[in-house]
Amino acid sequence: MPRPTLMINGQAGHKYGIPFMVQARSAFGFAGTRIPALVRSVPAIVWFGFQSWIGAGALNLVSETLFGYSNIWIFFIGFQFLQIGLSVLGFHGIKWLENIGSVFIIGSLIYMFFSVISKYGDEIMTNLVNVEGTWGAPFWGATMLFLGIYSTMMLNVSDYSRELRKDVGPVRQVVIYANSILPATLFMGLIGLMVSGATGEVDPIKVFSSAVDNKLLLIVTLLFIAFAQVTTNILNNVVPPAYALMDVFKVSFKTSAVIVGLLAFATFPWELVKDESADGLNIFIRTYSAFLGPIFAILVVDYYILRRRELNLDKLYDPTGSYRGVNMAAVIAMAVGVVAALTFTGISWYASLLPAGIAYYVLMKTLPSARRFLEN
Repeated sequence: MPRPTLMINGQAGHKYGIPFMVQARSAFGFAGTRIPALVRSVPAIVWFGFQSWIGAGALNLVSETLFGYSNIWIFFIGFQFLQIGLSVLGFHGIKWLENIGSVFIIGSLIYMFFSVISKYGDEIMTNLVNVEGTWGAPFWGATMLFLGIYSTMMLNVSDYSRELRKDVGPVRQVVIYANSILPATLFMGLIGLMVSGATGEVDPIKVFSSAVDNKLLLIVTLLFIAFAQVTTNILNNVVPPAYALMDVFKVSFKTSAVIVGLLAFATFPWELVKDESADGLNIFIRTYSAFLGPIFAILVVDYYILRRRELNLDKLYDPTGSYRGVNMAAVIAMAVGVVAALTFTGISWYASLLPAGIAYYVLMKTLPSARRFLEN
């Protein structure tokens, strides 16, 4: 599901070479784009802090295993400032290591997967496989949590699709997104689900340490997992909020990146990994998904239905043109979608799409102030 939605919302960026902030202007207006930008920033900063804590936990476990030294706070603070420095100075020189690391991580996760089955086979059969299930609301609620994590990327996917060659068609785009996201997500999710179901452990690092008996493999895998947090954070959790801060407060990217990194400290990620925080984290995902879902629906309706995939680049870059100010049709439609989502919190992302999309279409056709936004 995330791969097709990434491809759908990324078409504008791929066709016209525009980033998310520019794409959103046709629907929200120049000033109005600050709304989706800031909404997108909140979960990004929270996940930045959360994934930094995971990466620090991996480094701490490596240190404890090799040297007997354990201090999660030292590693967290150091790891966070390392990421801030890389965000400011750039990290293109380690891109080759990311490509190698991704292959190694997939191999390690496959090994972990079969090790977990061998180690906890009976518990997995009892607690997961043989449990009666349903394709009703609980199933869609579970998929909603998965979508909620990727709903942030679904919004600003144009930031990445604009870099693809023009000859990369829709099918190949889906394959690219699937290959970059699905394997690691699938194995990490399954390993976490199986170990958590068998042992009750929810801390990701403790889950992985329980899954591997090979000391050398565990250490190397943990190092690559920590590295993966760095690349994921900088690409997905630093750039979008940094761009938003640049636009709202008119500061440089370096300053924005430092602010985002410091704000991640204030998300208290050490609380999010506690057993008693699992329900709270789920509520957080459902809540921010209630705001991101309507934005996604509005962008799709605007590009595919109202504009029939035709954008005027001159107007998208003209702050005094027909896209100036705020498009209230998008703001009202977003509010309609949020209300629908919060009414059905278990499936908030799904529940927000249709109401927001329909409301935006109707308002764009009937609201007088929205007419100039349809001038192409």
